[in-house]
Amino acid sequence: MLKTYPRHAQTRRAPRVRRCFRTALAASAAAAVAGSLTLVAAPASAQPAEGHGDGVYRGEVEVVRTPAGAGKDSVLTGKVFVDADRDGGSDGERGLAGVMVTNGRDVVRTDGKGRYRLPAFDNMTVSITQPSGYQVPLDEHNIPQFHYNHLPEGSPELRHGGIEPTGPLPSAVNFPVVESEETADSAQSCVIAGDLQTTDRQEIAYARAGAIEDLSERDDYTGCGALFVGDIANDDLSLYPDIKKELFTEVNGPVRLLPGNHDIDFDAPSAEHAFDTFRAQLAPEYYSYDVGDVHVVALNTVEYPCTAAEDGPDGIKERCADPEGAPAYNGRMDEDQLTWLKRDLANVDRDRLIVVAGHIGLLNYADQSSPVHQVDQVKRVHELLRGRPAVAVAGHSHSIENLKAGDAAKGWRDLFGVEGLPFPHITAGAISGDWYSGEVGEEGYPAAIGRDGGRPGVVTLDIEGSGFRERYTVTGEPDGVQTQLGVNSPTYRRWYEERKKWNDDPAGEAPELEDPLAVDRGDLAGGTWLTTNFFPGSTGSKVEVSIDGGPAGKAERTQRMEGEAVGTGPEYSDPYAVSRQLVHGGSLADRTMHLWRFDLPADLGAGEHTAEVTATDSYGREFTDTLEFEVVEEA
Repeated sequence: MLKTYPRHAQTRRAPRVRRCFRTALAASAAAAVAGSLTLVAAPASAQPAEGHGDGVYRGEVEVVRTPAGAGKDSVLTGKVFVDADRDGGSDGERGLAGVMVTNGRDVVRTDGKGRYRLPAFDNMTVSITQPSGYQVPLDEHNIPQFHYNHLPEGSPELRHGGIEPTGPLPSAVNFPVVESEETADSAQSCVIAGDLQTTDRQEIAYARAGAIEDLSERDDYTGCGALFVGDIANDDLSLYPDIKKELFTEVNGPVRLLPGNHDIDFDAPSAEHAFDTFRAQLAPEYYSYDVGDVHVVALNTVEYPCTAAEDGPDGIKERCADPEGAPAYNGRMDEDQLTWLKRDLANVDRDRLIVVAGHIGLLNYADQSSPVHQVDQVKRVHELLRGRPAVAVAGHSHSIENLKAGDAAKGWRDLFGVEGLPFPHITAGAISGDWYSGEVGEEGYPAAIGRDGGRPGVVTLDIEGSGFRERYTVTGEPDGVQTQLGVNSPTYRRWYEERKKWNDDPAGEAPELEDPLAVDRGDLAGGTWLTTNFFPGSTGSKVEVSIDGGPAGKAERTQRMEGEAVGTGPEYSDPYAVSRQLVHGGSLADRTMHLWRFDLPADLGAGEHTAEVTATDSYGREFTDTLEFEVVEEA
């Protein structure tokens, strides 16, 4: 009997040639005036790297402290300036007008000389929106430096440190930028990376050998950069320095981050300080930036500890009833953030594409009936974006979901009253895949196949003006690998149930699926179909199958996204994924919105057969894969 798997399952990539992101760093040229100026983060200026044009702009925010201190404790002033000599200091250089500056509540624009004034309060983060055509400085780990945390007494005692005392309000906080052709270009490729979620140094090594290695070889996203949509660590925030050093320095573009439910300071006494360590080491809780014609809004969609809000969906009040005695998280934004979002968007042209990013997605297919794993105020966000070109991106569910405008699901209607999506919602999969589970391959990272059968990877939004096309890149594979093929037969479905039961209570020998690509007459009579897991597949996609060179027939999508509930179980599963997961560990690929089935005829002749599968996405891009299988008289 044949034991041939889809060809992409056996693909091995060629030896890599690393192309790092303009990594040359010169010694610091930012000389501070004693007693009057401090620079946030390690000072480093940008100098051209050999073979890489102008090099990367390295630097930090300029924090000015004078003996007299701030003019008013209730007002912060400063400016945004064009750092022509790239030394990080605002030494007579011109200010930049019209730049958005925020304290997390209010949003103002700089005047003709680049100056701003903002209300000041304790525990605020002041940040700018990087304007198109300019680049904020990056630190030595490629993390943009565009914000200042103001917390005079510092965080309460936290296991992972939080924010050190910042002292009194500075006399000024000034934000340097340099001109950038890369961020001015209307054509942008923006990487969306889900759930890095490393638990220890071994998993950092897995991530580096996998998706991070892939990103280090790409040079198509240097303007927009890579946005890591939460769960940077897996509860152990002491790994942040190693993650920055071992992973982010390898990324070939700016590394932007937003918080997830595993980036929480769980010992924080209140929600006010739940993300202090994240803020201190990585980024603000929420912010925005511009590249080309796109405005990216990075949100914190995780509330911890959650409270029993009156406007929460059914089920949340019970979960969040005791924030002190039984703290839990929930998909929600506080009122300050929603106020900021409204004011931020009010400053953005209505024809500009809005990418709204959060860790917990506004809505999710696999968890459509969960009040926790979606965002309470989804309808309010939809309303704020009404009439705008927009796309929502997220992580959290460790699955790939390419949801189009008009898609509908029973859970969204029941929980939130959402009848259909007003614009696309994309769940970007996960770099960690199924939490680094399964077999470790020759390339040095686990298979980690997800509960949707998807393989680890990243999403890229290829943006032109206010339009975009999404694509998915499987870790370690060329761009053409977009499908995963299998055979769903009665023999497979029986084994699925038997092996699942045995895994729950292992007694005796484990049931084995001897040959997943062989079917007998009983299988064909009882219903057998070929499965195509089309990772970026969506409404508007199609899958066609030709058997042994015959006329192509249309495969049917198992989840139509027309308002139905989630289909789960062996009939809705990806046999290729499940046959590995039930044996080698991990979740179970028993639900997906991107699976197609093609029924095999009951009278198919005995012998070897070849299925050629052509998957066409909603933009007309075709991907071809083949599967060899065998029909036998008896199993």
